[in-house]
Amino acid sequence: MTRRLVVEADGGSRGNPGPAGWGAVVRDAATGALLAERAGYLGFASNNVAEYSGLVAGLEAARDIDPAAHVEARLDSKLVVEQMSGRWQVKHADMKRLAELARGVLPADQVTYTWVPRAQNGAADALANQAMDAREGLWRDHPDGDGPDATPPVEPQAPARARRPSGAAMRFDDAEPLTVVLIRHGETPMTASKAYSGGAVPGPSLTSTGRIQAAKAADTVFRIGRTLWPDLPHPSALRASPMVRTQETAGAVGRRLGLRVELDEAFRECDFGEWEGLSADQIEERWPGDLKRWHVDAEFRAPGGESIEDVGVRVSGALERLRDEAVGRTVVVVAHSVVIRAAIGATLGAPSSVWASVRVGPASITILRLWADGEREVTVVGMPTDL
Repeated sequence: MTRRLVVEADGGSRGNPGPAGWGAVVRDAATGALLAERAGYLGFASNNVAEYSGLVAGLEAARDIDPAAHVEARLDSKLVVEQMSGRWQVKHADMKRLAELARGVLPADQVTYTWVPRAQNGAADALANQAMDAREGLWRDHPDGDGPDATPPVEPQAPARARRPSGAAMRFDDAEPLTVVLIRHGETPMTASKAYSGGAVPGPSLTSTGRIQAAKAADTVFRIGRTLWPDLPHPSALRASPMVRTQETAGAVGRRLGLRVELDEAFRECDFGEWEGLSADQIEERWPGDLKRWHVDAEFRAPGGESIEDVGVRVSGALERLRDEAVGRTVVVVAHSVVIRAAIGATLGAPSSVWASVRVGPASITILRLWADGEREVTVVGMPTDL
């Protein structure tokens, strides 16, 4: 018999737009038992973006409980209910993106949408306000359905950190490093066509596949310090390259983690100059031999653009800056293929001529650890999250 779950979701913005947060709970439809609570802080956003963010998180929580369940999503936003039910068009770009994310969580025939009065959505509203007050997120599951009924949840205790596992970098003290989780952005039209898409042009946006990849990467990163790599601190900060594709990917991660996205120019993609938008074959036809030279000659720049070494210098400086700000934490950085290869290569002390040997797929995860005394560890390289 198919299980039935209820998602109650809400979001708010103090200023519209202004400081915004969302909340969501999942209940058993038959008993009303509380199964999961989620909350997140968005930073500066609108009411509608917050409401959609709560819906996405609530559906993801329901999917985690039972991916085959039928879900009734209850919201006090008439706009979101009507748009997700297909009766109203979604015109705003941010809401289009979030609506597509929501539709990608579960098959359409497993989800229905119901409008409820605000008074009947008190638990989700309380969570959204808690996130805005604390400016941080919350994650709590009640697998036995023993959670409090329609009351603000207790802030969960962080799970005990696991000891450093076998195979980790050798240390003879208890010094804690900075952990950097590098995520490549999801697929864009230029990723699919294998064209060079650099840091001098803001676009393009993610494709629908890229948005799904971003959501899956967010789910994976959310598990760090819990069920994945339990010896690592759970992420507490989120940075992103200022390109559209990285901001969109980071938005999915931020909603999942309840973290605000901070933009960092140092992590923008390599400037490909006149090669922007061209395929490797097109570059070879117009500049014979130059693309290969760019990969192996540290100082050779793309015409009107950067060399791989240029990227390595700014990325290395950014990693050192993050390390000097504070160790003992995990910072997520959403960036690009050349940037992530440079970060790996610089961490290993490898020459830039071999950096292109590392595969960094769309929405893949790489984890580096940097100690204050200069010791380093490459924990994960290019792990796919869309399997």
